[in-house]
Amino acid sequence: MGLTATKVRAAKRSVTKSRGGRPTRDAAIERDQRLIEVATRLFLERGFDATSIDAVAEAARVSKPTVYVQYGDKRGLFTAVLRREIARWLAPLAAAASDIRVDSASDRSVEQRLIDLGRQLLILNCSADSIAFSRILTAQAINFPEVAKLAVDEGWSKAVATTAEFFDQLVDSGALDLEDTTIAAETFLNMVVGHAHRMATFGIPFELEAAEQRMEVSIRLFLAGAVGPPDRLHDAGKDPTKPRRRSPR
Repeated sequence: MGLTATKVRAAKRSVTKSRGGRPTRDAAIERDQRLIEVATRLFLERGFDATSIDAVAEAARVSKPTVYVQYGDKRGLFTAVLRREIARWLAPLAAAASDIRVDSASDRSVEQRLIDLGRQLLILNCSADSIAFSRILTAQAINFPEVAKLAVDEGWSKAVATTAEFFDQLVDSGALDLEDTTIAAETFLNMVVGHAHRMATFGIPFELEAAEQRMEVSIRLFLAGAVGPPDRLHDAGKDPTKPRRRSPR
């Protein structure tokens, strides 16, 4: 009986530990995912200043040295959390850019494509988590400008670049007529989510239904400039063979 119990314990250890007592690769990945999820929850609930490495380590059931070795300090841990959240926020844009390549025969109008995308962005960017991160970044931007720069470089700039790629494909298909797809992407994102996100960040109540109506009107205004009347789509003074410009970023 005692020998059997010893073998069972040894087998369990072999699943989670490799030689030298270190976690196996799978166990390490699971531990890191748990750590990031716990850190995300605590940062959102308590804010940056009130979240400690001690609290994160305890809640994630890891040692403090493990957190420090992996992320350096609390700022490094928050940066890892932010990177994961940015990837989640960018997902609808990446999906839209990808879908249009394989969905070229779709009967959805350009307006409906943009409204569908705008609705996803609106819901995601005005979620409680997104607003909480926005407030943390605003509060910490002066103390940690490199974190704010990361949010711009990996968040906003990538969102603009991905949206511009989406517009490039619409231009190539003849659905839109845009002189500069990067500026168009910036304008689109500001029109679709800028106002609602700003209101939510300031804690000003608004109804999602009203925000969606505003978004749809904004998209129609955007398209009025991007398409215009048929006789303006390719006006005589413009060379239709001239390549579209992308603003340097």
